[in-house]
Amino acid sequence: MSYDLIQALSDIEKERGIPKSVLVEAIKSALNTAYKKNFGTAQNVSVEFNEETGEVKVFAKKKVIDKVNDPRLEISCGEAREIYPDCQKEDIICVEVTPSNFGRIAAQTAKQVVIQKLREAERSLIYEEYLEREGEIITGTVQRIEGKTVFINLGRTEGIMLPSDQIADERYELGQRIKAYIYEVKNTPKGPNIFVSRSHPYFLRRLFELEVPEIYDGIVEIKSIAREAGSRSKISVYSLDDRIDPVGACVGPRGLRVQNIVSELGGEKIDIIKYDKDPRKFIANALSPSKVLAVHIYEEDKVARVIVPDYQLSLAIGKEGQNARLAAKLVGWKVDIKSESQFTEESEEFLGEDRLDVAGETEIAEENGEFTEGEADAAEEMN
Repeated sequence: MSYDLIQALSDIEKERGIPKSVLVEAIKSALNTAYKKNFGTAQNVSVEFNEETGEVKVFAKKKVIDKVNDPRLEISCGEAREIYPDCQKEDIICVEVTPSNFGRIAAQTAKQVVIQKLREAERSLIYEEYLEREGEIITGTVQRIEGKTVFINLGRTEGIMLPSDQIADERYELGQRIKAYIYEVKNTPKGPNIFVSRSHPYFLRRLFELEVPEIYDGIVEIKSIAREAGSRSKISVYSLDDRIDPVGACVGPRGLRVQNIVSELGGEKIDIIKYDKDPRKFIANALSPSKVLAVHIYEEDKVARVIVPDYQLSLAIGKEGQNARLAAKLVGWKVDIKSESQFTEESEEFLGEDRLDVAGETEIAEENGEFTEGEADAAEEMN
């Protein structure tokens, strides 16, 4: 090795930020390992690397004695005094034993160490970069698909989208450009693993932040999200400014804002719900697009009994119970839905003073396409 190596180490320190001392120590350690691997371990040796010149020498520790039995560990007094004139019997001295071909091995070893350190530094930088971006949306291209796991090219690294993080029935093709949400970054011996998702509820939250300036600016808040990716979602919003309608802000002019999000999610239906501090009104709103006649709540058990018109019962429950399930998840309450006739049969008392008339309170984003034309007209008549 030569001065060129030392210069290269200095350049790496400046350009990549890897301290020269770290590289030198790694090279020393690797050279010791390389010597023992190629020339045996019986000798008590150490490899010295000159940080100024790049020169490499191997030294063996030997005991000074009169009669040598093992030349690998011992040296005669005469030979020892040629090197160290003042040495005495029983002293331990260092004798250079650098093999003639060790320079080539040392050069290869140093090169491997530098490459490895550069890789480690690159991995560390990537890990730190994406750790800071955890919780953000990234855009990449589908690089490969192994089984049901999709790997997304992010530039210097790749994102991993597991089957559980994919939108149901969504198909991915090589080279396809997609957006995803970074929900976890792990550091492993082989480099950082960046897990991304298109099914995560917060992916929906970030999309609204990108599309709705009022949310990005903090004027409109997203209070909660309930999502069944690829099928339907409910999102509750609240405005800190009484002059701004939170639902209207999210829907956008002619429904463009919400439609952009629906398109990104492959047609996933989105109900935008107005949040209310009164849990009864909030629960009624959450059952959109169904109309609600009354809500009776049981605070201690977090249970709400909801009364809907007979003809709206199936709409309130939804296909396979989806609407009721999402509404319950959105508000954090257990929701028991009854039609007006069912409730009347069960009890002659119709909630008394606890009754809350919420007809007309439910906010409906017409862009969702949840109402049939007849249901929309009926709902308008009830208002």
